[in-house]
Amino acid sequence: QVQLVESGGGLVQAGGSLRLSCAASGRSFSNYAMAWFRQAPGKEREFVAAMSWSGATIYYTPSVKGRFTISRDNAKNTVYLQMNSLKPEDTANYYCAARASGSYVGRSRNEYDYWGRGTQVTVSS
Repeated sequence: QVQLVESGGGLVQAGGSLRLSCAASGRSFSNYAMAWFRQAPGKEREFVAAMSWSGATIYYTPSVKGRFTISRDNAKNTVYLQMNSLKPEDTANYYCAARASGSYVGRSRNEYDYWGRGTQVTVSS
């Protein structure tokens, strides 16, 4: 079992930056693939970024590529999402997710086993 707790959300102006963190508790964090999803009001939860257990495989959704960076520190059981050049359309609740089969990096919600409760990111224009 893995528990995930996100932090780092907030209100930022367009063009600004935020760094989200997701702290994991439980065993074998380093074996898990990790991902970030987001959900805006009235919309489906969508994939943002994901990383394999080793960091060798990374995927981004096209709208954030070049602006967001996913990383992990297995010694700290934490995964990060550095978000730069934020846009109003990035406004959403951001969720951290973990997948036990850590070498496969999925981009669908149903491919992840554990979820955090989310952290709100609001980007003003």
